[in-house]
Amino acid sequence: MNHDDPKLLDQRKLDHLLLCAEQDVEHRHRGTLLGDVRLIHDSLPELDVSAIDLSVELVGRRLAAPVMISGMTGGTARAKEVNRVLAQVAEEFGLAFGVGSQRAMMRDPAQVETYAVRDVAPTALILGNIGVVQAAASTTAEVRELVEAIGADALCVHLNPGQEIVQDHGDRDFRGCVDALGRLVAELGVPVIAKETGCGMSRRTLQQLHDVGVRTVDVSGAGGTTWVGVEALRSQTHNATIGDVLWDWGVPTAASVAWAHEAGMEVIASGGIRNGLDIGRSLALGATVGSCALPWLRAAFDGGIEPARALARTLIDTVRAVMLLTSSPDVASLRRCPRVIGPELQRWLEQR
Repeated sequence: MNHDDPKLLDQRKLDHLLLCAEQDVEHRHRGTLLGDVRLIHDSLPELDVSAIDLSVELVGRRLAAPVMISGMTGGTARAKEVNRVLAQVAEEFGLAFGVGSQRAMMRDPAQVETYAVRDVAPTALILGNIGVVQAAASTTAEVRELVEAIGADALCVHLNPGQEIVQDHGDRDFRGCVDALGRLVAELGVPVIAKETGCGMSRRTLQQLHDVGVRTVDVSGAGGTTWVGVEALRSQTHNATIGDVLWDWGVPTAASVAWAHEAGMEVIASGGIRNGLDIGRSLALGATVGSCALPWLRAAFDGGIEPARALARTLIDTVRAVMLLTSSPDVASLRRCPRVIGPELQRWLEQR
């Protein structure tokens, strides 16, 4: 069987979209541990809400707010609609936007139209996306073509052994991935972001990434959408049982963010981010932006651009409220605000 057959890839992408839009694909028993971050309330903030500065810099680009729309889809006709709606929202609100895996483009160049959003987002920070196994099997020039084809400003290289090991006919050989990341950092010409896919990042992984020059990570921690679970739902083999057992596998988002900040990385916090308070807590742990996929997907999939705009406003305004209530005039101040760390997260942070 050709696992990269365009028709099979198209069906896989559609399956992913429908499962995430319509079924319960989040962690069942273990959360992000962001609830273990309690920010201390300030009753006398001495701030004008309208003067609070939400802007941040990510991979050298200024964003109006510390919010990102995670890469989630592409490679099927329905994905085109979702990507264009969300990219337009990113443009309107000054947010970052990522496309899903561009692997389908590598096998069928006609699929570029399902990822191409630059015409509706001419100034937005757009992130391309490719799997690390595919990156290792490709030349730098081939990967650069993916970036240039959609006018991306940076490339997310996703790390997803948890998903692949459960996926029927998924990748099984992960050798050479570290070297491939180092090669792309040195040769690609745009920033390279290492991105997990729902299992988070350990200190060992972060050290490996730092050693080969990666300086920005999207931790995609455990506690939100589980791609192990998505593939378990899709599986027609005993992998469904394996995926069910490993459904909650991974490093919680809060621990991943703290460890990545500790490692000197620029951090995109994702994995179970569901509201502006989650983003605020992530920023306090050292993240540059907070990112999510599932809420955006469901907003755009079910209702189009107006629900997506409403989500953007709510996330941004909630972050602004958190900043007021912690007396934080800007994001740098929020990162320094007093907080109490709960016992479960504290145990993770003390792990060596």
